[in-house]
Amino acid sequence: MRLLFIGDVVGRAGRAAIAEHVPALRRQLDLDFIVANGENAAGGLGITETIAQEFLGAGVDCITLGNHSFDQREALVFIERAPHVLRPMNYPAGTPGRGAWLYETAKGERVLVMSVMGRVFMDALDDPFAAVEKELGACPLGLACDAAILDIHAEASSEKQAMAHFSDGRVSLAIGTHTHVPTADWRILPHGTAYQTDAGMTGDYDSVIGMDKEEPIRRFTRKTPGARFEPADGPATLCGLFVETGADGLAKRVAPVRLGGGLGQAVPEGMALPIR
Repeated sequence: MRLLFIGDVVGRAGRAAIAEHVPALRRQLDLDFIVANGENAAGGLGITETIAQEFLGAGVDCITLGNHSFDQREALVFIERAPHVLRPMNYPAGTPGRGAWLYETAKGERVLVMSVMGRVFMDALDDPFAAVEKELGACPLGLACDAAILDIHAEASSEKQAMAHFSDGRVSLAIGTHTHVPTADWRILPHGTAYQTDAGMTGDYDSVIGMDKEEPIRRFTRKTPGARFEPADGPATLCGLFVETGADGLAKRVAPVRLGGGLGQAVPEGMALPIR
């Protein structure tokens, strides 16, 4: 199976990159399933139902969220009727929505997607390791699903790495999100799980993690309240990770994807730029 995970989509620039690149990526990489983290898609904070539908229309199959899941209050309502949108599954019991779902591809293959949020330097949610263990016990790779994707939305790289090794051999892909900077450690772990500490951001990199530079710099230098953060609106780079799995659902090939904007471009070996 061929999978693509797209890192945190930030604001209008990130949404434009989704609309521009996802249809061509789906076609040229012959992708079976696409996941995008959309927790910063609406003005940099949260997601709306309209934006979620735009992602689906472009070819995204599942949208994961994170600590900004409910910054747009309408998400508290629409997420209940949107199985294609996942908030972290270690939110407390009774939180609207769901944190994991089993999807079916056009070819009839079953893909489990899980969203989980770390606790180091972040809000104290329920134990993410226990949540992952419970879900994998209910839907084991190779038996109940043909591929499994775990979005680890966390601040600390150590926590992401620990979660990846905890799930190694039990998921096809364990991918970090939240810090908005693509790491250079994409690889296949010893037991067959593809991994990258952070997929990076889909947004304008001439910014401070996707936001216009002036206000973050002012806050760092003045240490006083000011204007609200606004997403940078220049040309965006789509950042993500491509994974190809074998018959056992484990990774046999992994490669970064970076298209557009100001970062160096990257596509899987054997593909040519530009993607059209």
